[in-house]
Amino acid sequence: MNIFLWVLQVVFALHTIMGAFWKFTNSEQAVPSLTAIPHIVWMALIAVELIAALGLLLPTVSKKTGKYVPIAAGIIALEMIFFCIVHLSTGHGFTGEIVYWLVVAAFCSFIAYGRSKLYPIKIIEA
Repeated sequence: MNIFLWVLQVVFALHTIMGAFWKFTNSEQAVPSLTAIPHIVWMALIAVELIAALGLLLPTVSKKTGKYVPIAAGIIALEMIFFCIVHLSTGHGFTGEIVYWLVVAAFCSFIAYGRSKLYPIKIIEA
C-alpha cells in the first residue's frame, strides 16, 4: 500500500504541475464552461496547484513534511470539485470533463485518506 500511495503521489503531482502549466499557457476561455471563473482566480489556481504538487512531493526529501500530503491531495480534490460545480452551474451537462475531474478528485481523496489513516508517512528519528 505504501508503494502504491507513493506512485499515486508522484503521478498526481506531475499531473497537477502539468495542469498548472496548461493554465499558464491557456486562458479559462479554453474550456467553455470555465469562462465563469474570473481571470485572477484562474491565475491564482496556478499557484495553488504548484504548492499542492510540492506538498505531494516534499516527503521524498524530508519525511517530516509527510503531514502535508493529505492537505495537498485534499486541495487538489477540492479544486476538481470546484471545476465540476462551475461546469454544471454554467448550464453545461454531465460531460467528459466532469468524469475526468471526478476521477482525479477520487484518486486525490484516496491519497488524502491513505496518508492520513491507512499508511501515514512515518518520521524516521536519527
